[in-house]
Amino acid sequence: MTRYLIAALLLLTPPAFAAEPSREAKVAAIMEMLRADPPALRAFLQQMPKGGDLHNHLDGSVWAEDFLKWADQDNFCIDKASHALTPPPCTATQAEARGLMTRDVKFYEATIDALSMRNFVPGTGTGETSGHDHTFAAFPRFAPVMANHLGDALAVTRAQAAADTVQYVEQITDPGAAFAPALLGSIAKFDPADFDADLRQAEPQLAGLVQEARAEYDAAEAKMQGDLRCAAASPSPGCAVKVRYLFFVLRTLPSSQVFAQTALGFALADADPRFVGIDLVAPEDDPVALRDFELQMRIFQYFHRRYPRVKISLHAGELWLGLVPPSELGFHIRDSIEIAGASRIGHGYELPFERDVQGLLAEMAKRQVAVEINLTSNAITPGVTGAEHPLRMYRNANVPFTLSADDEGVFRIDLTHEYVRAALEQRLTYGDLKTAARNGIKFSFLPGNEKPAAQAALEQAFDDFETRMLAGRVAR
Repeated sequence: MTRYLIAALLLLTPPAFAAEPSREAKVAAIMEMLRADPPALRAFLQQMPKGGDLHNHLDGSVWAEDFLKWADQDNFCIDKASHALTPPPCTATQAEARGLMTRDVKFYEATIDALSMRNFVPGTGTGETSGHDHTFAAFPRFAPVMANHLGDALAVTRAQAAADTVQYVEQITDPGAAFAPALLGSIAKFDPADFDADLRQAEPQLAGLVQEARAEYDAAEAKMQGDLRCAAASPSPGCAVKVRYLFFVLRTLPSSQVFAQTALGFALADADPRFVGIDLVAPEDDPVALRDFELQMRIFQYFHRRYPRVKISLHAGELWLGLVPPSELGFHIRDSIEIAGASRIGHGYELPFERDVQGLLAEMAKRQVAVEINLTSNAITPGVTGAEHPLRMYRNANVPFTLSADDEGVFRIDLTHEYVRAALEQRLTYGDLKTAARNGIKFSFLPGNEKPAAQAALEQAFDDFETRMLAGRVAR
């Protein structure tokens, strides 16, 4: 029995005739003792079941080292200035990816930094002047490799989720069909006042693209299952992680292309049960995204009415004073819920600037609109951290929240890191973290017939975890 367990049990020793503390209370006391020892707290929370990760970008969750390994396999090239990965043949301004790790360690390491937030210093390396800009600049650098390795990405992220004791993940991901020229160019004349006419132009492409997308994920999942040995007698733990997908729409595209992508996303989610919802991504502060915000809300509203069973989770309120002028604050979270029909919000740290904050919080609590909290992401991109973060406002208003990692590979973190950060920076208790983990299943977009089994499996995982902790197997 460790010193932490002894101290915790002494702390909970009841007076004569007092009720025995519950098992959860005893484990909570252990966690409180571990606050003074962050490495031990990390080891404790590593083992804690984490329910569902509901805000997980598939491409952003792959680590740079994996992208470079795949670039090596594909004979890709690396731009010497930007470190962008591109298909062969290589030019004089590019380096070959093959054998780079042993041939030029310094350039290899610099490429990892360019593909992630590791060692980021504003204005150096690839030249981005903020964490916000460097984060978003990383994605197009590795996108060409990601396009060839969907199955590999599914495998490595499932393995990571299993190592992180995550039971369920909703991965934000798109098929290649989402960027097909036939789709993006399908609306010759876009009329924001006549969505029916716009849809008639895009509709002839949808059925074929849906089939193409489903076939792409069939092949990728087969590759993933082979890599993880899911049919073997001793499969990888990643095989046990339940995964579903959220189709994403890029809010920075021209309006006609946003409409066409949204049409495909809703059609795919309606046809393929693996795609359980739709999301809207890319920098919310981008000039095009700001200009077209209300139009995009109406586009989502239009398709939500056509496909009422398809769930919506939107990146919303990913804004802060200074990042945008005051005129752009005050309505993004509310409009994402009330106009677009979002039943979950990603980030939501703009909350303090929303008009009628208390009314919005009351509405979210009543309607049970959950918020996906991404602490490290919020600290890096807009610099919202510590007491500035509105997580406490959501908690105090009884708005449900989950904890998620956003882009594990880009930020060089895992979900356990977010649980530790929530405990130390936001002072969340064991009960709070347990609620967040449960909310990751409760507010998932799993079909109703699958959710009870997932919730029961999570409760069993908590039973096993708490039994282990009280048996004395707490890491020092």
